[in-house]
Amino acid sequence: MKKGMVLLTLASAALLAAPAFAGDYRVPRLPDGAPDLQGVWTNATATPVERAPELGDRRAFTEQEAAAISKAAIAQVEADAAPSDPNKKIEATTSLPPVGNYNLFWTDRGMTVANIGGEWRTSMIIEPSNGRIPPLTAAGQQRTSARAARNPNDGPEGRALGERCLLSFGSASGPPMLPVMYNSYYQIVQSPGYVVILVEMVHDARIIRIQDQHTPGGIKKWMGDSVGHWDGDTLVVETRNFRPEQSFRGSSEGAVVTERFTRVAKDKIVYRFTVDDPATFTASFTGELPFASVDANIYEYACHEGNYALPGILSGAREAEKE
Repeated sequence: MKKGMVLLTLASAALLAAPAFAGDYRVPRLPDGAPDLQGVWTNATATPVERAPELGDRRAFTEQEAAAISKAAIAQVEADAAPSDPNKKIEATTSLPPVGNYNLFWTDRGMTVANIGGEWRTSMIIEPSNGRIPPLTAAGQQRTSARAARNPNDGPEGRALGERCLLSFGSASGPPMLPVMYNSYYQIVQSPGYVVILVEMVHDARIIRIQDQHTPGGIKKWMGDSVGHWDGDTLVVETRNFRPEQSFRGSSEGAVVTERFTRVAKDKIVYRFTVDDPATFTASFTGELPFASVDANIYEYACHEGNYALPGILSGAREAEKE
């Protein structure tokens, strides 16, 4: 069987199986009585964070539309995997960067539309109803403009956190925890009083304290200060006290992110998040996406080893300044 047929078969199976979890599923329990969320999970999906504007308030695709999106995603992967013609002129419209920094060995893009409760979701954002992140406030716009005006090459502190191997690229570490083009695996480990989420990207580890108090607001943490409690079978986590360097779509260090983890099947967790940051956004917003179990291990993410990108960028900026 050809690789493309294998990919299409796997994706089709995922599409058919996604809404089939039993409504009477019983979440397994740990010895201390807490629901068992442990395992390795992935949130990779073809569903975007925000809905395409032309879809308006339409929150779900039909099954046929979802299958077509998956087929197109698989075709794009196959096109990227095809041998390159050394004599062909590189086009800026190719799906991967033309400089060749990543090939399909590194990428792990989701190829199926997220399905929650039988709905093939058109976006992760479900509130507001248009599936879009609300506009920035005046203060949020000013803060975003000030960040954009800084010279990112003045020193290492100006470069992105992912480039500095401090946090994952995008918002993979979270919260909210959202997929990027690769390394979208998470391992959940529980012990009495704690839930730890090991993020594949940069090997970040979120430590969630159960039934505890938040640390004082003056103590800022990477990925914030996460405190959780159990609401029936659902783990509810509130995170605040973010470091000012960490931002989601322009959010401030005063943002509060509330997450809900609900295991709805042996192989599926529904992950729901709400971002509340009145200093940045004109309204709060909520999103959902599924985490699917995977039979795999998370290996060490080697970020610094042999990585000369940061000194190269900064030294190049110094040479440009001399000129």
